[in-house]
Order: sequence, then structure tokens, then C-alpha cells
Amino acid sequence: MAMDERKQRVLRAIVSLYSVEGEPVGSSVLANYFDMAVSSATLRNEMAALTRLGLLEQPHTSAGRVPSAKGYRYYIDHLLDDSQPLDRVTRARIDSVFASLDHEPDRLAQGAVKALAQMSGYTAAVSTPCADDLCIAHFEVVQVGRSAAAVLAVTTAGYVRTRVARVREGLTRENAAQLASLLNHSLTFVAAVDLTQRRLAELCSQISPTLVPVVSAAAAILEESATPRVYLGGEPFLLDWPQLQGGVQQILTLLNDEAAAARLITAPAEGTSVLLGEDMDPRIPGLSVVSCRYLAGGGLFGSVALVGPTRMPFSKVIPLLEAFADELGEGMAGKRKEAPQAAVPRRTRHI
Repeated sequence: MAMDERKQRVLRAIVSLYSVEGEPVGSSVLANYFDMAVSSATLRNEMAALTRLGLLEQPHTSAGRVPSAKGYRYYIDHLLDDSQPLDRVTRARIDSVFASLDHEPDRLAQGAVKALAQMSGYTAAVSTPCADDLCIAHFEVVQVGRSAAAVLAVTTAGYVRTRVARVREGLTRENAAQLASLLNHSLTFVAAVDLTQRRLAELCSQISPTLVPVVSAAAAILEESATPRVYLGGEPFLLDWPQLQGGVQQILTLLNDEAAAARLITAPAEGTSVLLGEDMDPRIPGLSVVSCRYLAGGGLFGSVALVGPTRMPFSKVIPLLEAFADELGEGMAGKRKEAPQAAVPRRTRHI
């Protein structure tokens, strides 16, 4: 059975109506949507045909239908018009939000994710800039007690990482200065993949065994720098959607695993991706993750995403998400827009 233009119009309408009301859509409601230009009998026939195609489901014995996972996939791939511009009021609100945020990368990500959640009404996630060749640009070692030292590292993406090392015999200022010099000479601008055990052993051989924990802390920071941090906002919004009942704990467990969350929200190089929970492993029915990549310059990139029910209004949330991605990229690159700029439409992709 072919998907002719009328079937596409009916499916698009049901997706739109269901995203607003969250209730099965009947032929009478659909007829009103089309201003009675199509009879209820014709619409019932089209709805039945779409059900046979697996694009609609009938959750109850009533005549109402809802989009199936397959129906949403078809809608996203073929019917979603993502060229809808963001309205001026929302655009101005976003500009105002970013003008007030601290542009240190971690703080910018934290502020942006909270603002995105509040503006959208969905759970939001933002990963910090990352790249395969991300390195440490500078180390500092600071004495923080008789038996502890703090290792501070500034990455080439501009954010700061810290680890505390236990030093049994204490750390003098001279020790701290010498360690910082050694780390800056040996571990700056070194990719994590190049930090071999042999290289680390050679570095440790140059210092007292009691100071090895400081070098180990620096090495751990370097290894962690290759993995982005993921910040969340609006987690309680997951409780607002009946479609996600029974899956909230599973979703939160996934999002709070930083490595898993980073993989989940990683967007393609171009366009915006929509991942459906039915396509995940393990499956989380009723879930959708809409993600978009932002570019921070110097080969660095991160992702911003909205997590919510499959029935979220994609045509509205995608322009909002892409506007945040554009602003995040500017902010992470250390740039500020002097005046609002129109976002370049992106091509939406389904994963």
C-alpha cells in the first residue's frame, strides 16, 4: 500500500494533534482539523489504512488512533518540516540568557542546560567541548594540606580539571613547583592516546616515589580530558509524561552515567538527529532524544539535546535546540553576538 499525499497529510495531522493533547485522535477531531474539507468516513478509511501499514496504533477499543514508533520514524524522515524559524520573542530570550551566562566552558554548559530545560519543558543535556586530540595546556600543583596536593589542569578547550593526590610525607612549595614544571614539560599538549605506561613510568622515575601520586593524578586528568562532561537540567520533567511511566528510573540511570549519556546525545556532524527509544538497546518505549552538535572552534565540538516523550512537538523543539547549539558554539569559542542573528536551517536526520 503506497503512502499517497492524503495519507501523509493525515499522518502529519495526527502527529500534530497527539503532540498537543496526548489523547488518541478520532475521525471527528481530524475532520475539524481539516475544516471539514474531508469527510469523517474518508478519514476513517485513511486511518484504517495507516494502521494496516503499522504507522498508527489503536490503544483502546475507541476509534482514536496514535502514531506508532514506525509512524514517528516515517514522520521524522519524510514529513517533518524543520525550516520553521524561531519567533523573535524566543530568539531575544535566548540572546538574553547567553548574555548573562559565565562563558567559562563548564559554567556555560551548566547555565545553558538549565535555561534550555526551563524554556522547553523537557529534560535537557549538554556535553562540554571535546575532540580526539584534546590536550592539557597547563598544569599547576598546589599544596592543600600536610598530606594532600591539588593538581589543576587547563585543557586546550579552556576548561579546568582538578584532582587531589594523597602524599604521605607531605609536599613542600619547592616540591609543588618542581612537579608543576615536570608536568608542564612532559604532559602538556600530549594526547591521551599517547600516554603509554612506559612513558608514565619514565616520568615517575624522575621523582621521589612518595610524589608519584601527584603524577598519577595528572595522568588521570589527561585521560579524562578526552571524555566530555555531560550536564543535565530539568530531570523532574520526565515525571510529567504518562508515556514514560515505568521508564523514568531507567532513563535517569542512563543519563547519570556520564560516558553513556555522552554517547546517547552525540549528534551527527550535520543536521539534527532524533533517536527513538524503540531503537535503543535496551529499548525504552515512548522516549525520544533530539540532539544537535555545536562547534566550538579549533576542531572542538559538543552536543546539546532534549529528552522527552516521543510525542514532543519536533517542529517546535528543533528550532529551539538549534538556536541553543548556535549560541553554545559561539560562547564556547569565546565569542559573543552583538545582535540576534537568524539561525541557518539544518537538515534533520533520524538515527
